[in-house]
Amino acid sequence: MERLACEFFLIRYVPDVVKGEFTNIGVVLRKAGPSAGGAAAVRFTRDWSRVRCMDADADVGLLESLEGEIAARLRSDTGETKLVMELLSDTLSNALQVTPVKACLAESMAAEMEQLMRMYVEPLKVKVERKRTGRAAIAGAMRTEFERAGVWGLMRKRIAAATYTRAGDPMRIDCGYRVGVEQAGADGLIRMFQAVSLEGDVETAKVLAYSAPQLRDGVARVERARLELTAVVEPLRLVSFGKDAEEDADEATERYRFGVEAMERQEIRVMTVNDLARMAETARAELRV
Repeated sequence: MERLACEFFLIRYVPDVVKGEFTNIGVVLRKAGPSAGGAAAVRFTRDWSRVRCMDADADVGLLESLEGEIAARLRSDTGETKLVMELLSDTLSNALQVTPVKACLAESMAAEMEQLMRMYVEPLKVKVERKRTGRAAIAGAMRTEFERAGVWGLMRKRIAAATYTRAGDPMRIDCGYRVGVEQAGADGLIRMFQAVSLEGDVETAKVLAYSAPQLRDGVARVERARLELTAVVEPLRLVSFGKDAEEDADEATERYRFGVEAMERQEIRVMTVNDLARMAETARAELRV
């Protein structure tokens, strides 16, 4: 198989330039040569533990949002390192740096990105690894499926609800995208997705249900589009119970149903992680990937 000539550089978080300590948080990969056509991709870490260890006050939300901004910059421009460096400099000054460009040969862009992330960015896996549960697990599964469909880089992430509700609203919607005019029609359609865990309590579901009408009105006002808001939850069978299994099962089931019904009453579409592959394929079709 003929390999692709590529080049890459790493994005580093440097909280103290005097000490010079850093941790790699992302990779930018692009095809090399005059016929590359500007093909490029960016991937950031999903595990921010090393960043938080180096800097307890690190704005992880801002760092996560940069992935989408860099991806947009790479799509709209030529993918030159200088353009990404300018964005990083404008955002966090010297706290973010890039390494010199290195060459590599790849079977495919996707396979090479996975390899580079394992080699340079993601922390080494230990034999005993705590399994992510609750909202974190749902959000991780959601991102994985959208990445697999090739649409994650095209989606908006950590969407500020305050844009559509009122100043001071702290809620952020995990991700979303605008559907093309051909599929959405003249009035437009924006799909937003929020990971909601119904294990333990249903406060997140209640907050999302409370916010849904204001979000919907705000999207109509600001974006001139309809909003389809989807809550992604764990299947009921995956909700864990305590020592008093029978009593806990009844209580957990009622709590789960209460959360689902609270969201559905506010016209929130409730789907489980089992539906993510189908949702990602819909996004692929609508975003024409």
